Amino acid sequence: MSNPKVSVLLKSNWAESGLVLDVRRGLGSQPRTLPPKWLYDEAGSRLFDQITRLPEYYPTECERTILRDAAADIVAASRATTVVELGSGTSDKTRLLLDAFADAGRLERFVPVDVSEETLRQAADMLAARYPDTSVEAVVGDFTLHLGHLAGYARKLVAFLGGTIGNLYVEERGAFLGALADSMTEGDELLLGTDLVKDADRLISAYDDAQGVTEAFIKNSLRVLNRELDADFDPDAYSYVPFWDRHMQRMDLRLRAEMPQHVTLPGADLELDLASGEEIRVEISTKFTEERLRAELGAAGLEIARIWTDPTDSFAVTLARKVG
Repeated sequence: MSNPKVSVLLKSNWAESGLVLDVRRGLGSQPRTLPPKWLYDEAGSRLFDQITRLPEYYPTECERTILRDAAADIVAASRATTVVELGSGTSDKTRLLLDAFADAGRLERFVPVDVSEETLRQAADMLAARYPDTSVEAVVGDFTLHLGHLAGYARKLVAFLGGTIGNLYVEERGAFLGALADSMTEGDELLLGTDLVKDADRLISAYDDAQGVTEAFIKNSLRVLNRELDADFDPDAYSYVPFWDRHMQRMDLRLRAEMPQHVTLPGADLELDLASGEEIRVEISTKFTEERLRAELGAAGLEIARIWTDPTDSFAVTLARKVG
């Protein structure tokens, strides 16, 4: 077993400077927004882990089912010998895919990419032990900033799972897919996990669970701002508002001020006056159809080779290939 390699691309102050920039841009304009990546501090990550285990929340287990049942088919359909995972975390579900690549003698290199250096180093050690014949080359980086680093890897499959692409607005998705395609050579592949359009009641239930865990997760964004920017949000003065936007085909998760609010954020040199009923959009989760997937991937020069769904057709894992 060789020791894993860890490349640190993030500057030491990336989180602080990025948070300030995002808050000034998102909260300082209309409509008010917060990028969802700031939900995932220690408390937020713990809450999200609870969400994935809730009976109402289906995406995690549906995707796991696909990877468990179709991993060998995915490997057979792929031409890759290097697997890159964006937003890898502990690579929990992805190990089903990696096991299949390893069993086929095709896992020459695994490149997990994540912003958490501590999590990534622990995962890299575990993965190097699990796959002793594989070169593990971890990258501490932000997949919205460091896709260019991936260009040096040949015959690669880039795994972007969990439906995370649905958290990006349509313009952001286009820019992301374009930048990803630019980092790929002809024949390189993308394995993309996406939630699918379905009955509105099921969608709303998945994001408005009976235990209130998702509400706590979304409200935790205000606690992050209070801690990191010395803000004075009162989370109890906001109600959680999840709804299904049929036109945009996405779940829209917001916080609504229950009374007029004057909020100071000294760390961002910002003050806000929110009217009663004014909302802050904290997260979106876009749902896809096959037609939409083909259109958005095709616009980036990626051609769908195969789509796998779970038995209930709730979630999809799509293999797309760079063309031309």
